[in-house]
Amino acid sequence: MENHTIVTLKKGEGRTIKAGGAWIFDNEIDTIVGTFTNGDVVTVHDFDGYPMGKGFINQNSKIRIRMLTRHVDQEINENFLRMRVKNAWEYRKTTVDTSSCRVIFGEADFLPGLVVDKYEDVLVVECLALGMEQFKETIVSLLNGVLKEDGISIRGVYERSDANERRKEGLPKVKGFIGETFDTEVEITENGVHYLVDVVNGQKTGFFLDQKYNRLAMQRICKGKRVLDCFTHMGTFALNAGIAGASDVTGLDISEYAVQQANANAVRNHLEDTVHFRCANVLDELPKLAEAGEKYDVVILDPPAFTKSREATKNAIKGYREINMKGLKLVKDGGYLATCSCSHFMTQELLAKTVKEAAKAAHKRLRQVEFRTQAPDHPILWANSANVPESYYLKFFIFQVVDEK
Repeated sequence: MENHTIVTLKKGEGRTIKAGGAWIFDNEIDTIVGTFTNGDVVTVHDFDGYPMGKGFINQNSKIRIRMLTRHVDQEINENFLRMRVKNAWEYRKTTVDTSSCRVIFGEADFLPGLVVDKYEDVLVVECLALGMEQFKETIVSLLNGVLKEDGISIRGVYERSDANERRKEGLPKVKGFIGETFDTEVEITENGVHYLVDVVNGQKTGFFLDQKYNRLAMQRICKGKRVLDCFTHMGTFALNAGIAGASDVTGLDISEYAVQQANANAVRNHLEDTVHFRCANVLDELPKLAEAGEKYDVVILDPPAFTKSREATKNAIKGYREINMKGLKLVKDGGYLATCSCSHFMTQELLAKTVKEAAKAAHKRLRQVEFRTQAPDHPILWANSANVPESYYLKFFIFQVVDEK
């Protein structure tokens, strides 16, 4: 709840929020005047008493305050939350296909720590911040109302707040229904491809919506081609290649469950004759394919985040370099490589440098076709100094690959 506690920053601190970010870290705070409970909304002042806005506080977390508003006279009440939810939905209606999309994207929608994904008529909620726990169900109710105004009825809401980040906030992992129970397998259609999304057991909230338009971009390139899709998960890139008319598609993933889902999705789209999946460790499998003399017109590399911390970035760079080098060796002369990173610590510049090194080691030359990021329903919040790191994470390159001659 909101109270009258005032948090004052040290002189010279608060650079992140002054640049347009949403976080205040524990070592940036000078004094706290007033009594509060973790999760309460407090007022933030700069070192000289200048009011900087309101946010919720949590002494369990290094991210001590997450900002909700820059206006100290703004009441954090139902009207405020309705305004945030309404703005988020109006933005999605303008920028993306809303049949399945991310409706609320945390800090980038000025609702820090909260993610809500819409899969047709089902909502999946992920709450990663203690202060947002108190608003979570109110926001879901408000979102239901906003969607109803557009004739959209939601048949169920499921919570997937089971990420490890919750522990950093002093929160237990939570997974279950918000409200009535319902069938949690949802069929969605994206780019003309049908998928069955399992919101209970699927990764994250059940599906990776952020690559929607990157998958669509690959359809044009994959027509009539032999395609290898690495880290295929539910078969998303592979199925986009298949629906576009690829001649032969192979998808690899280490998870037996993911491969089962991908095969079922191939049947669902009547692509089982051209799109095939198998369980394999990609890093081990690519050298075997090269040794067997296999070559592909298109190789797609969509690995999980090799780093989730700044400290592990050096090892992650090695991982990205290795996977790209192995992938490049399988691309025919004049073929195409799509490669990406979903870690915000792996910047665009760092990924580009790493791929360049991989190409040199593989004796390949690259021609950039295009560079892409996450879909617009995952908006990147810009700041005065740099993009807010928690909102910009997905980097996606498409290259033509030519042999050195």
